[in-house]
Amino acid sequence: MDLTGTDEEEEFRARLRDWLTAALPGLPPRPDPLDWPARRAYDCGWQRRLYDAGYADVHWDASPTQRLIFLEETERAGAPYVGANFVGLLHAGPTIAAEGTPAQRARWLPPVLRGDEVWCQGFSEPGAGSDLAALRTRAVRDGDAYVVTGQKIWTSHAEVADWCELLVRTDPEATSRHRGITWLAMPMDAPGVTVRPLRTLAGSTEFAEVFLDKVRVPVENRVGEENDGWRVTMVTLSFERGTAFVGEVVACRRLLGELARTARKNGTWDDAVLRRRLGRLTAEFQALWRLVQANVSEARATGGVPGAGGSVFKLHYSHARQELYEAAAAVLGPDALDLGRDWTLDRLSSLAYTIAAGTSQIQRNIVAERILGLPKGR
Repeated sequence: MDLTGTDEEEEFRARLRDWLTAALPGLPPRPDPLDWPARRAYDCGWQRRLYDAGYADVHWDASPTQRLIFLEETERAGAPYVGANFVGLLHAGPTIAAEGTPAQRARWLPPVLRGDEVWCQGFSEPGAGSDLAALRTRAVRDGDAYVVTGQKIWTSHAEVADWCELLVRTDPEATSRHRGITWLAMPMDAPGVTVRPLRTLAGSTEFAEVFLDKVRVPVENRVGEENDGWRVTMVTLSFERGTAFVGEVVACRRLLGELARTARKNGTWDDAVLRRRLGRLTAEFQALWRLVQANVSEARATGGVPGAGGSVFKLHYSHARQELYEAAAAVLGPDALDLGRDWTLDRLSSLAYTIAAGTSQIQRNIVAERILGLPKGR
């Protein structure tokens, strides 16, 4: 792996830095972090600016080094991240780019890149979270449409989404639970779709229950072949675990610097145990960044789909992020209880990272079986 910047890539860095310097002062104020309709408008507005400037497709169509330069420079400048666009930009979009037909790519990818359409993820169900293959939402073929009935839960950004990457069971008689699953793109305004927001510990509603009552989804919205959805899903999850958290690693490294500065100001820096803790976390996130570089480089070399190394990253990152925000609480003291602070909201959200995108137990199984070659548990 050689991620040394070429002259062209360093020119890209300088050009991007100049553009960010000019563009960021013209942004409107950030909305209330708990107001997702306003955040959708803000995030999509930023995505449109990226599109107009030629930077929108950096997540999909750029060298590994350019992509990491983009993340480093936007985070350094304090630019918005993907926000409400994260499912479309980091999950559904890359999956459609890898698995979709030319017509599907032409229909769905440009609106994602322009910030015109937002996607949500309809994978988990009340009885099928970590055991995703146990999903029961049913899709029955009726002419040129699938009739979908069932329920999804923890559907990210469903209340502001235009489309849903949806997993359904199309063959309930399949000999294996992993067979008979199909990946569909479902319009969220279709008759029979009911969204009920779920309020999180932090008071936000970025997750929802979604109830599907005989929803008709055109067959042309199927990505991949019927009953081949588990394989397509593994592509989606590879992006979710392997590259979707990359920008957050940059943000965590920045946060560590802010914590050190805050500790020096409020006197907690005098605590030798805390200093060692921050030092160790700095080393861990530096190592995670190197792992990110390796995974992104590997994905580029193998056709753009991340490999099992994404599970190594996701497993360690989830726990390191939780420890980072515990350290932040030690530095902030009573201020860590203020829900008006971004750090506090991020600390609460970090509790879900060992569950979201596949639990740590699932990641350990993947590492054991696909990297270490250990036999599957019985």
